[in-house]
Amino acid sequence: MSSTEQPEHRKQEAEEETTGGAAEDEDTGAEVAPIVKLQEVAVTTGEEDEIVLLDLKCKLYRFDKEGNQWKERGVGTVKLLKHKETQKVRLVMRQSKTLKICANHLVLASTSVQEHTGNDKSCVWHATDFSDGELKEELFCIRLASVESEFYFH
Repeated sequence: MSSTEQPEHRKQEAEEETTGGAAEDEDTGAEVAPIVKLQEVAVTTGEEDEIVLLDLKCKLYRFDKEGNQWKERGVGTVKLLKHKETQKVRLVMRQSKTLKICANHLVLASTSVQEHTGNDKSCVWHATDFSDGELKEELFCIRLASVESEFYFH
């Protein structure tokens, strides 16, 4: 080897210095195998046997009796769902990003929705809710995006 000739690895280093490294779209030929193999899983929402009667974007609040104030429960989509066989109607609301259930209760004949005092875009009602995994009597308030969005149970 003459003194002017460089070994092959030295030539590559010199080229990389002048070109700023390997080209971004260069195929290196490397194959990366997945560490974990995931299987496809069927996801059930519990809404498969129900017909959607209403589907609105809104913000949900619940009344905190101890603090004597309204607390935000979530922002997302509220649905009124009617079961195909039993004909029972329930209200289900999921948070937008996490899809966590923030309201889940039956709509009974005795359920009455009233306009929230001083706000024509908000409605208030009482319900026995099951969103936290246990039945609990709650006072809810829902704020709709616009007055045109009609929210009613019957």
